[in-house]
Amino acid sequence: MIRVLLVDDQHLIRAGLRMLCDAQPDIDVVGEADNGRDAIPLAARLLPDVVIMDLRMPGVDGITATSRILAERPATRVLVLTTFGDDDHLYPALTAGACGFLLKDAPPDELLDGIRRAAVGDSPFSPEVLHRLVQRAVHARAETPRPVQGLTARERDVLDLVAEGLSNTEIADRLHIGVTTVKTHITNLMTKTDSPNRVRLALFARGV
Repeated sequence: MIRVLLVDDQHLIRAGLRMLCDAQPDIDVVGEADNGRDAIPLAARLLPDVVIMDLRMPGVDGITATSRILAERPATRVLVLTTFGDDDHLYPALTAGACGFLLKDAPPDELLDGIRRAAVGDSPFSPEVLHRLVQRAVHARAETPRPVQGLTARERDVLDLVAEGLSNTEIADRLHIGVTTVKTHITNLMTKTDSPNRVRLALFARGV
């Protein structure tokens, strides 16, 4: 079961998310908070696998809450779900450690897929947000190219598939290798490309 904590200041949003998640056999909503201040101790006590985090909330906002939750328990995956997809919200959320960024107008299946992907270490993004990130990264890389040296042929294969947005399982299936092997390659790639997380690695890959 994927243990999920819902954090949003709107009761109707939380109720809708709970109904959606409760209908899934592999997702268990273990708690709710209507502000970032309460979410921090709840996350420490309930130990969720994934926190669905709103950004604009009274008191402690979602970005601050994300940073503090991850400081106490780095293994937690924080998936942002917000109305605001602009850079002023996106980049601070990623800097705080969010593993993904979805918009509230996303289809239910996209949100459920995002929860499952976040739980296994992937980084789900709404398509329009990911497109903007990629375009910015490609533009920046074109201006200041950063060559990658010392990658094996298999690492380059994995890097290409990370750039396509494939999950670890999908990469394993495509390359006919184990998921654990994929994780090892990705860890090595992050070290070799100086990418602190999978999101940065995907962006880096787009510019290679």
